[in-house]
Amino acid sequence: MLTVSVKWQKKVFEGIEIDVSLPPYVFKAQLYDLTGVPPERQKIMVKGGLLKDDADWSSIGVKDGQKLMMMGTADEIVKAPEKAIVFAEDLPEEEQATNLGYSAGLVNLGNTCYMNSTVQCLKSVPELKSALSNYSLAGRSNDVDQTSHMLTVATRELFGDLDRSVNAVSPTQFWMVLRKKFPQFSQLQNGMHMQQDAEECWTQLLYTLSQSLKAPTSSEDSDAVKALFGVNLRSRVHCQESGEESSETESVYSLKCHISHEVNHLHEGLKHGLKGELEKTSPALGRTAVYLKESLIDSLPR
Repeated sequence: MLTVSVKWQKKVFEGIEIDVSLPPYVFKAQLYDLTGVPPERQKIMVKGGLLKDDADWSSIGVKDGQKLMMMGTADEIVKAPEKAIVFAEDLPEEEQATNLGYSAGLVNLGNTCYMNSTVQCLKSVPELKSALSNYSLAGRSNDVDQTSHMLTVATRELFGDLDRSVNAVSPTQFWMVLRKKFPQFSQLQNGMHMQQDAEECWTQLLYTLSQSLKAPTSSEDSDAVKALFGVNLRSRVHCQESGEESSETESVYSLKCHISHEVNHLHEGLKHGLKGELEKTSPALGRTAVYLKESLIDSLPR
């Protein structure tokens, strides 16, 4: 290891170490860090001429403590930007939401996370937002009751508030109408509203929107919500006592996943959820009997 000094222009850099086991290009890289002169522009005077990138230090004759002369023009110093760079994560939350396209959040009104999560999930579906935007605010179909109409309008208005705001939105009006339509969500415990099941909220809200947004035609394609979220099932219903068997079809908005000690994977839980027992009157037996219901998925949402 040698220690040298290097004079460049009017500056002298003292105590620069040279590892003679490495090629001179490494030494030039050290000088680049000090002077800003790229290695390809450096002209370093040594015995026998200019220092080459791949020269052998033993043949150059550089001595410990020697002063070397370097010529060359440094790269232009990068100017600081006229306007300071601001990273997205350093912006206020409101600007982050606007610039990154995030949706506003919902205020928890007291154990209403089940409702808020349902609303946020549904709002992420553009086709549903489009169907709601075309829903008439003034009138309603004769097949839709007043509270269903009010809940559909409240859903549309809440989606609009979320789109227009960058701050958390309070879903007070929506919550009031939801509880009016489905009183079970008004249950109290110790003076506070109880936590509720998000799956129940999801199913009830989708059923309501399905009825409200259904086009005035008997076609299956007229039900926008069913097309977007409906899972069509084909079921075999069998009574072991009487041997009676029938088939039926239905559309559901969620699949049950039964968890037990036998279930290790999601698909196993879903398969268990497609089987169940029900009690109904058996015409052959003339009394109530247990039927086994086994369902298969006929089609999934689009």
